[in-house]
Amino acid sequence: MSLIPDAEIITIGDELLYGQVIDTNSAFMGQELGKLGIRVRQITSVSDRADEIVQALDAARTRARVVLITGGLGPTKDDLTKNILTEYFHTELVLNEASLRDVESIFARFNRPMMEVNRQQAFLPASCTPVRNVVGTAPGMWFEDQGVVFVSMPGVPFEMKRMMTDTVLPRLKRHFQTPPIEHIVVQTVGLGESFLAEKIATWEDALPANMKLAYLPYLGGVRLRLTGSSDGQPELRGRMEARMPELRALLGDYIFAEGEVPLEAAVGQLLLERGLTLGTAESCTGGYVAHKLTSVAGSSRYFLGSIVSYHNDIKVKELGVSTESLTAHGAVSEEVVRQMAEGARQRLGVDVAIATSGIAGPDGGSEEKPVGTFWLAYADEHQTVARKITFNRGRQLNIEYATTSVLNLLRQSLPQH
Repeated sequence: MSLIPDAEIITIGDELLYGQVIDTNSAFMGQELGKLGIRVRQITSVSDRADEIVQALDAARTRARVVLITGGLGPTKDDLTKNILTEYFHTELVLNEASLRDVESIFARFNRPMMEVNRQQAFLPASCTPVRNVVGTAPGMWFEDQGVVFVSMPGVPFEMKRMMTDTVLPRLKRHFQTPPIEHIVVQTVGLGESFLAEKIATWEDALPANMKLAYLPYLGGVRLRLTGSSDGQPELRGRMEARMPELRALLGDYIFAEGEVPLEAAVGQLLLERGLTLGTAESCTGGYVAHKLTSVAGSSRYFLGSIVSYHNDIKVKELGVSTESLTAHGAVSEEVVRQMAEGARQRLGVDVAIATSGIAGPDGGSEEKPVGTFWLAYADEHQTVARKITFNRGRQLNIEYATTSVLNLLRQSLPQH
């Protein structure tokens, strides 16, 4: 086959509809399919009801040639997917010896007895091609019916991801003979989507028909993804790279990385390159800045610690903030956040420090300092830099935005050498 297919994703489970479990599977599958040039046309979530699952399958096959299904493959009575697919494709369940060996090996690995319900998981529809599950007990299933590929996988994210990576994506690429697709990702921070689009409009308009730019905004920045599809000419990647210097020149310091690199990892790399250690003093963010920094593997090489000075007494005792500044200006002020950053650098014994103080909400604001008012600071041995930002989209988003902003302040303020 040669036509690039559309795909549809069906997630099964009452827990998804009740909000008890967040669907992260669809995002992963959409991203990975996009790398093959396969566009996800629709994502449908259905309950653990046979009639609703069948309706979703019938509808999906009218819109897409690839239907990916997750959920309902466990050993309990509410896991109906395998039986429904057996009836849907007019086949019967048969024991698959290879799948049984995989299930047995899982229990042997953990030195646990295998129950009959687990053995039943190795019974698969006769018309399917089993998809091996090397990290769980529920095999996947690949069906082909009237030109449509159906793939059923577990809803457990790490099982589904391994199955997609090892088997499903390579098989889809072979089955549909998808043409070469290339992606270049540029990470930006500090510039909103509309302003960024205006800044690079002429560059984007000059892109050839086989290159498309996607804007993928996140809190505080935008990921730019340039996707190139084969046009029969050689060196697709090289021709895409040739367009990047102009984009870099247009965006300058708004770019903090290229590739799938989060801001906290990019900042960590800068600290490593310059041989600097970092500490944080946090009030309104309550340790979230430290959490983001330490989510990066190897961060212990540059991040030494944090002082969460949520109460003013801790600002005074642990960071050396003056009571006079707190009385005269309040905790959410340039004077106090500067002292927090300088105090953290001294008390933690680090080369550079950053600090946050603000009003995350939903209450605590005033006419002078409304909810969403934040002061951020950076300090090293030569300078202390403070910045005020305002952002109010609810408490959690406010905290996340302040965290992104102070990490960006750190990135912009670090000494060059």
